[in-house]
Order: sequence, then structure tokens, then C-alpha cells
Amino acid sequence: MLVSQILKAKPTDGVITIAPGSTLSDAAALLSEKRIGAVVVSGDGASVDGILSERDIVRELGQRGPACMSDTVDSVMTRNVYGCKPDDSADLILQTMTAKRFRHIPVMDGTRMIALISIGDVVAARLSELQLEKDALTGMIMGY
Repeated sequence: MLVSQILKAKPTDGVITIAPGSTLSDAAALLSEKRIGAVVVSGDGASVDGILSERDIVRELGQRGPACMSDTVDSVMTRNVYGCKPDDSADLILQTMTAKRFRHIPVMDGTRMIALISIGDVVAARLSELQLEKDALTGMIMGY
């Protein structure tokens, strides 16, 4: 299965982004409102400056307390963001996400971000693929 196939099952509302210079408080409100676990930091909505996850915010809160909520997303975000391409395999993405211990990865078309997939998206797609394989094998064994 390819990343492009995973994208077909996702809503096409675009990627939720936040502008550099926004506060962690703004980011937390956005994550809560949209019910998402990470937001891409982007000045233009198409390039990736960084990514900020709920884990990043919780880490800062744990280390510094509520005062950190006025810090900017740029000061906390992950800058070296791994991206993938639509023709990458789901298995490769799952291995990368597991090894690097992150749960979200932007899908890139050159330097332009076209989507964001989560580890949940990849796992769900892989489970669906395995179920189809199981059903096909069962059908062959049972003769239907």
C-alpha cells in the first residue's frame, strides 16, 4: 500500500497549520478545537517550517509550568521534520515513524505540503489491507 492510497481515505479539508510567531496557547487552543495531535508550523500554508505536537506542549509545561504558554511555537517546534512522498510505501512510513518515535508526517509534493498523515492513519490502512488479504485467502481455501 502506498501513501497516496492512505490519502484517499482521509478528508480533503487540507492541512491544519499555524503561523510562526503564534503562541503555545494559540496552538493548544487550535489542537483542542480541531481535535488533532499535531499542527504544522507554516508561514504560507504549503511549506513546512516545523511541526508542533501536543507532546511538545506538555513537555514544556512539565519543565517550565504555565509561563511557557506565551512562548512562540517556533521556539518549541521540531524543526527537522521528516516528510514522505505519495509514492512511498505505508510499511516504510510505519517503520520510520516507529523508529523515530513520531506520530505525524507531512506528505510532500516536492517542497509543497499536500497532506499530513498520522500513525493511526497508516495503521488503519495496513489493518484494512491485511483484512482484505485474509478474506481473499479464506475465499480461496473455502472455494468461493
